[in-house]
Amino acid sequence: MQDRRLLLGVAYRMLGSVADAEDAVQEGYARWYALSASDREAIDSPIAWLVTVVSRICLDVLGSARRRRERYVGEWLPEPVPASFAAGGDPAELAAHDEEVGYALLLVLETMTPAERVVFVLHDAFGYPFADIAAIVGRSAGACRQMASSARRRVREGRRREVDPADHARVVAAFQDAWRKGDPDSLLPLLDPAVAAVADGGGRVTAPTAPVLGAADVAALLVGVYTRVPDLTVEVADVNGRAGLVAKDGAGAVTAVIAVATAGDRVRHLWVMRNPDKLTAWQ
Repeated sequence: MQDRRLLLGVAYRMLGSVADAEDAVQEGYARWYALSASDREAIDSPIAWLVTVVSRICLDVLGSARRRRERYVGEWLPEPVPASFAAGGDPAELAAHDEEVGYALLLVLETMTPAERVVFVLHDAFGYPFADIAAIVGRSAGACRQMASSARRRVREGRRREVDPADHARVVAAFQDAWRKGDPDSLLPLLDPAVAAVADGGGRVTAPTAPVLGAADVAALLVGVYTRVPDLTVEVADVNGRAGLVAKDGAGAVTAVIAVATAGDRVRHLWVMRNPDKLTAWQ
């Protein structure tokens, strides 16, 4: 189970999707068991072999992801995960207070090339040496070192605006309370003037297909949600290791998971996951 958790952690960081990560790990194990018994016995470190194979599978998936997303309806967002998964503890506590799967980081990873993403995840998150990574991505160790440095710089830039987790949680709680009141005048003081709300409905459910920008428009969007769904409940929850929000309908089913970025005493970004295919871990 520990090996499977490690592999899922690697694959989720690379792909930003629990379902795709599970598929990659399953394929990795299938290739392991396809080896002859003698071939398996000749492998000094089965987990290192599996990490290499799963990483190559992820590299292939990332290479085709851009083409798939060209056909995606609306905005594509990484799949958020709770602090732990309920179904038998599997596929494990991928996001349990782990800044390496913070939602803001996943968004930065989305801006990298597939090779950069694989190099950064394997080296910076899991400590794999560049010589081993080079064989996975088909580059020299020196090139991998340069890619990791470039990726690290982007991650640092993305993290400069992150606030203390306690301050962040306080703002999210105040925002939740104001949203429940369904009053724009209560929401506006908690929204950065340049706030952006990005929703991922995947064409499966109603969601804006373009970012909603500005405090007034975002407040109107949020108030409109409560107007259309009067029995909606919104709770503060751990979303990828930081305070976020979970919305449920009258029957208690999760209809949205919201990752939040704050600045000072205000919300500056909302990433709203509405695609039900990406909410299975929350149900």
